[in-house]
Amino acid sequence: MTGAVAGLVLSLGMIAPPVTAVASAGYDLDTASSLQVVVNKHRQLNPTGYVPGSLVAVQGERLRAQAADAYKQFARAAKSAGVNILPISGYRSFSQQASLYDSYVRQYGQATADTLAARPGYSEHQTGLAMDIGNASGTCALQACFANTPAGKWAATHGWEYGFIIRYPTGAEGTTGYTYEPWHMRYVGRAVAQDMKDTGIAALEDYFGLEKAPDYL
Repeated sequence: MTGAVAGLVLSLGMIAPPVTAVASAGYDLDTASSLQVVVNKHRQLNPTGYVPGSLVAVQGERLRAQAADAYKQFARAAKSAGVNILPISGYRSFSQQASLYDSYVRQYGQATADTLAARPGYSEHQTGLAMDIGNASGTCALQACFANTPAGKWAATHGWEYGFIIRYPTGAEGTTGYTYEPWHMRYVGRAVAQDMKDTGIAALEDYFGLEKAPDYL
């Protein structure tokens, strides 16, 4: 969907084009290795145990090559502007996600855990395209108040320039199924990230015309 078309859709109050219209323009939303793959509570990774073919180290974390290159550019630009950003969590395997999810279930119960972490096989981190970030000082780490920190503001303002979106935006819990995570950056490529910014569409599900995914099927 181009910015002009999406803008017209929004201004006229029309329903966004179905996912097939977007996919036919060259976006693959289903294949795990695609840069635009959409993973949520209705869309399990295929294959479930997917492991990216190329993972690049980023200060102790790992991302797919394209996402890693973009992240490094993003972090360098931030540092040049006086903002130090720390990568907290990048690629996580199926087993690592299972361990994390189980720990949340034990701590909070399953209902709450499902709003905080993905079940194994349903995590963006397993794609190698997601990075949780933080301030070097540790301020507001993995908390909503991160949005008001220098790193949080930089990510929200400049992430799109490098192909990243804030994957779980505020007010979109009924669409994404997760609480607001201003620290969770997802690489989707510069064209999609810029178009989402230009059209004001915050949730990836809404941008691609997918159904809302607040709960597991």
